[in-house]
Amino acid sequence: MKNKENDFLGKTNELFSKEMTRKTFLKTLAALSALLALPSKKAGEVFAQNTDSLNERNKRNSVTDIDLSAVTGNSPAANTRRALELLGGISRFVKKGDIVSIKPNISWNLPPQYGANTNPETVSETVKMCFESGAKEVKVFDNTLNERKSCYENSGIASAAKKAGANVFYTDNWRFAPAKFKDSKAVLQDFLFVKDAVSCDVLISIPAAKHHGQARLSLGLKNLIGLVGGNRGQLHWHLDESIYELNDFFKPDLYIIDATRTITAHGPRGGDLKDVAVQNTIAVSADGVLADSYSAKTFFNLSYTAVPHIALCAQKGLGKVFSANSKIKTEKI
Repeated sequence: MKNKENDFLGKTNELFSKEMTRKTFLKTLAALSALLALPSKKAGEVFAQNTDSLNERNKRNSVTDIDLSAVTGNSPAANTRRALELLGGISRFVKKGDIVSIKPNISWNLPPQYGANTNPETVSETVKMCFESGAKEVKVFDNTLNERKSCYENSGIASAAKKAGANVFYTDNWRFAPAKFKDSKAVLQDFLFVKDAVSCDVLISIPAAKHHGQARLSLGLKNLIGLVGGNRGQLHWHLDESIYELNDFFKPDLYIIDATRTITAHGPRGGDLKDVAVQNTIAVSADGVLADSYSAKTFFNLSYTAVPHIALCAQKGLGKVFSANSKIKTEKI
């Protein structure tokens, strides 16, 4: 069976690469008939492999009043709204008619109190504000690690985002495509990525701030790992470089760090409330390096140098690290 699938994939690749003629149309039609006989996962891989490669995303030049804002209070929704207002408003990023893609953390089959996923109120309030600013469509998605239906439901994110008007969907295989990296030796050169993270006017990363066993911390930069398809375990062989390449390629317009309930140990999944710290804070910046270095220090008392991927992204010029010169506003509500 495996040999037949591989042979079929090869023939399909050959067919899809040819200019369409009557002869190739008939061959392709036959190939598609055979495709329908394959398991859905394998069929999705065929479509993904034969999709045009993604080009590097262009980040909108958005000017903000300050570099970063952070708001603490009992309501994640109110904290999110106020933090974005302090930064200059969501209208600095989202314009009338825009398609917005939001990448929260929905990886784990756990409810909000465990802090493993982004707080659903943070996501839904961001969706609402995008529509208030004139967005045509707001998409919410993640490539989960646990079973996706359970993750979407038990995290509370699917229902909250849908109620706010978002298009919430699973990252099925057909939604992935290869990418054209500037560096032919890029670590991620042979992986597939969620197309919706490029085919959008605005990309927003909304992670759950938490400890991570290998990366040390999982914040806004690391959150983009959820855009990768296939065997993501291989990324951990070159994790820091992978995180840099993802942020350099996709260039999120906005990073919203959800530190409502942070996992302080045994992350990224956690699962023990003893490892959860209630910090009730949202930090927002257009600069992922600043957002993460600020969050590392503020929420985990760690220098950015203690988190290799943040240090690497800073070294390669993706952003500026948190310092006394950073223009920051904090507020308690």
